[in-house]
Formats: sequence, C-alpha cells, structure tokens
Amino acid sequence: MNKNSNVYTILYASVMVIIVAFLLAGVSLLLKAKQDANVEIDRQSQVLASLRMRVGADITKEQVTAEYERIVTEGTLPGSDLPLYTCQLDSATTKYVVPVKGRGLWGGLWGYIAVNADGQTVYGAYMSHEGETAGLGALIAETKFQELFNDKHIFASDSTTTVALTVVKSGKVEQPDYQVDGITGATLTSNGVAAMLQEGLAPYAEFFRSLSAPVEE
Repeated sequence: MNKNSNVYTILYASVMVIIVAFLLAGVSLLLKAKQDANVEIDRQSQVLASLRMRVGADITKEQVTAEYERIVTEGTLPGSDLPLYTCQLDSATTKYVVPVKGRGLWGGLWGYIAVNADGQTVYGAYMSHEGETAGLGALIAETKFQELFNDKHIFASDSTTTVALTVVKSGKVEQPDYQVDGITGATLTSNGVAAMLQEGLAPYAEFFRSLSAPVEE
C-alpha cells in the first residue's frame, strides 16, 4: 500500500486511535480499582473519627481497615435499608454510628454521628464539606468544632422522638444540653449543619428511643 496515499493515512490514524483507546481504558480500569479502594478507606476513617478515633498520617491503609473491621459491624436500621453501624469499642461499650448528609453555602455537607448505647446522647461526630469558605464554613471539618457535639442530647425530653440536636447562631445557645454554638460568620453553613443533623437523625429516632425503653416483664 502506498504510504503516501490518503487511504493509508486514514487507516494508520484509525489503528492508532483504537490502540490508544484500549490503553486508556485499561489504565482507567486499573486506576478505578485503586480509587474505589481509597474511597472505601476514607469512609472507614470517617466512621472511626466519629468514634473519637482520629486517623493520623502515620497510620497505614491496612491498619485503618483492620481497626474498622475489628470494631464496626455494618448493617441497616430495622425495617429499612438505611445504614446503621454497630460499633463494639470493647466488651462492655457499644456505640451506634449513622451517616448524615446536607447542604451548606457552596455545596454538599456530610458526616457521621456516633450515639451512645443509651440512644440519648452523642458520643462523637465527624463532618466534612465540598467547598465551604476557608476560615469560616470550612471550620466544620476541624476537630475543635466537631468535639462540641460530644455528650449532647439528641432529644429535648424523655417524652418525644423529635430530634432537638442542632446548631444555633454563635453566642445564642440557650439549651446547652442539645444546642451547639455555630461558627461566627458562617451562618448558612451552620444552618446547613443543623438541618443535616435533624433530617439525618430523624429516621433513626424511634430506634434510638427503643434503646432506653424499659423492658417489659
């Protein structure tokens, strides 16, 4: 075949395109497997963070997974397909972790809330965001803010299943049992966290209440 002909040029270009396409597809599959693994490790780290077990830079991926599998049993809320993680910190200490999602000023918010075995109080919290403002709304991703939720009550009283846990405007906490100080200058992000908590925890309210209900004889 004449290498200077148009037919040769078209065939050569077509073959090269096909070869490159196969190579890119192969690389994509290889990278996807690694990316999926990294996403899973990140999820496990976030769940552990809600249990007050912050993963440092010196912890390997294998150690994260080993600790997660040792502590966490994945399941669903009875009667639904909502995720519910039962966590056995030791032989006498059980916590329940649930995921929450919402929206802040510039994008999505998400996190995990760990609840004590009594179903009444928060053990720990982890939160993150897509793109909140640095130094303002982005502060929800810092441990200092997340620790404000430790030991807060989920409900305002023993006679309700309405979630009371919330975030209020900075300096406006009137009910410290279940209200958390918002971030100064980040009202919309703080409101987003409040909505995320109340909407995310509401489907679990009956379950949490059942944990402290008296056992009938």
